[in-house]
Parts: sequence; C-alpha cells; structure tokens
Amino acid sequence: MSGPGVGFEYPSREVSWLKRDALLFANSIGCTSEELHFLYELDPNFAVFPTYPVILMFKETHPEVVDFYAAQKSVTIPDVPVFDPTRVVDGQRLLEFLKPLPTSSAGRKFEVRTKVLGVYDKGKPGTVVETQTDLVDAATNESYARVTTSSFYVGQGNWGGPKGPATVNFPPPEGKKPDLVLENQTTAETPLLYRLNGDYNPLHAHPEPGAKMGFGGVIIHGLYSWNWACHGLLQHLGGSNPANFKEYQARFASPVRPGDKLILEAWKTGEFKGEWEEIRFLVKNSHGKVVLSNGRALIKTGAKGKL
Repeated sequence: MSGPGVGFEYPSREVSWLKRDALLFANSIGCTSEELHFLYELDPNFAVFPTYPVILMFKETHPEVVDFYAAQKSVTIPDVPVFDPTRVVDGQRLLEFLKPLPTSSAGRKFEVRTKVLGVYDKGKPGTVVETQTDLVDAATNESYARVTTSSFYVGQGNWGGPKGPATVNFPPPEGKKPDLVLENQTTAETPLLYRLNGDYNPLHAHPEPGAKMGFGGVIIHGLYSWNWACHGLLQHLGGSNPANFKEYQARFASPVRPGDKLILEAWKTGEFKGEWEEIRFLVKNSHGKVVLSNGRALIKTGAKGKL
C-alpha cells in the first residue's frame, strides 16, 4: 500500500530487560500467586509474560524514568505533518508471539525495528499512524514478536491525507452468552504502578494533560487494560502457559478512569487455526460502556496445555 510516510523506517532502537522487569510487569497486570512462573524468578518454569514486548518500545534500555514527550519528538515521518506527542492516545494493538523471550536480555543485544504502515487523516477528530514493530535479536536477526500499533493523534487531522482502509472487525458471537467473565476493580494507584514498566506518559499520572485533552483528568493506560485482559484469557483459557498463546489484539474504544471497574467477557468460537482456537472478547466498565473492542486472540485451549 502506498501513501504519505508508508514504508518509512525509524532508526532501530536497542532494548533491554532484566528478570526484575519481567516480575514487575507480571505484578502490574494482575498475575496471581498461583502463577509463580511469572512472579518468582527461581520457579523452574519462570517465563516472561508473552505481551511484555509492547512495553519495550517505551522502556528501551533506560533503567531510569525518562521524559516521555521528549522521547516522542525524536523522529518525524516524512511527507506528513509534525504531530503533537502530548495529545496522542492508543488506537489499537495487535501482538504476534513468534518466540519465547529469554527471562533477561543480559549478554545479548535486542532491537526494536519499526516501519510505517500508514498515516490516515480522520478529519477533525485526528490522525491515525499505523506502525509495525519487530523485536529482533540483533546478532541472529531472529524475530521474537511483532506488534502492529495504531496511534491516534487527537484533534490533529484535516491535513489532506488519505482516510485509510476500512477496519476489519471481530465482533462477539451474536446471541451467545460469554464463556468467561472476569472483573477488575481499578484504583487511583493502578496507572501509577503500571507506568513503572517504562510507559511514563504524564497523561496517566497527572490530571493536567487529561484535562487539556477533554478526559477530565488522569486516565489509565490503554495498554494496562489490554494486558490485563490478555492475562485473564491466558490464565483461564490457556492454563497460564505462555506456550499456549499465539496472537492477541484489541481496539481502545473508550478511556478508563482510575476507580473504574473493568469487566472482561470472552467467547470461545470453536474455530481453529491449526491447534489455536479463536477467542473473541470485549472489556467494558460497570456502566456498560465498552473500553476494549474488536478483541481477538488465538490460544491453545484445553487442560492438556496447562503447566
């Protein structure tokens, strides 16, 4: 597909993580004491939770807090306007799990390699920038994960760009009760813990950015809800075994405020791609407003896959 910015490759960025990072991530997305293989580094099955690669695009190699806005300004896409990184929210994320991550990157060099798939002008609401990022072992060029990201730049449209293709949707099955329902009561501290993984957007810590963007104050990271829902699916449908996870995606439909209750509803479709069953899901708040839509996962279901 052609268009402004399409095919542009960002400079590759080195990323790193330690066992401590993997433990923090698992804690922050809701892993439980029954899943010590994600929470205890001496467990014989100790593993990195499979969606961890999404955080590395923010964390990179930094052991310390970084200026989120300054980091976002570092590279501009040719042939499109320069967008304001202080007014960007998540649109959609798709993660393809290609190979289990080592529990630490120590002694090896990993990179994230990102290219632009499309830049879409949505008029007054804003602009969507779609990218593909591969997590790669720099020495072998082996890819461990691929993340397709849609970022929405609020109120930054009407620049004459293409509108973009129609979105492929994965709605829940009609007339069927969910096979899984989970609840999660968030608190004011939920985003303050999650941000320590390396996603330091002030929107999720201080009320001022959210007020300027029309959210009324702090909102929780979209990727917190995204990762929490994935953990629930893997825990209850895939036996908490990261080997039972292949693909996962959801669209960020509405903001979540600290204190909101999240409700996950998931459906087993009975449709398989090889040994992977397609799961459809959504997440809503206690008022019934959908906050994650277009949810789809490929998981090995069934007891034989459990640890």
